Amino acid sequence: MKLKEWLDQWSLTGLSISAGFLDAEWQPQDRDRDAAWELYVELLTRITTQHLEPDHGDEQTALHSIHVLFELTRETLKKHGRHCGEFAKLAIIVLNQIVRPFTAKWHKARLAGAFDEQARCQEFRDELSALQRKLREYTKMLADMANVEDLTEIDPARG
Repeated sequence: MKLKEWLDQWSLTGLSISAGFLDAEWQPQDRDRDAAWELYVELLTRITTQHLEPDHGDEQTALHSIHVLFELTRETLKKHGRHCGEFAKLAIIVLNQIVRPFTAKWHKARLAGAFDEQARCQEFRDELSALQRKLREYTKMLADMANVEDLTEIDPARG
């Protein structure tokens, strides 16, 4: 299967990826599966994919949890090394094209006092919700890569 075909399955065709890269064969190996599993667990157990009730949590903590994805992904990539190339292709693109624009915008806004204003807090939560939808698709992709049952849509608190 080509990488483009695999991304099409998960509705992530809007990513900017060079044509040559997209035409490459998609063949995750055991190290890719291990790395995907590690990040899958982290994503699935954080605000990155879990609904934040309007009267729960706070925006600064949620922003920090999203930002930690950079550290977690880097550590996973370093741990599994160059033998997790398929995972690296996906993880780096998601960080740089999906997560980074969100964190860059909101880190600057936080420093300017955005989280002191109710309207800006609501804007953050709306954008967080949109990011969470994309990251839930990413967790599904990681589950597929890891060859494990996907639990992304299971929410025990919601019955």
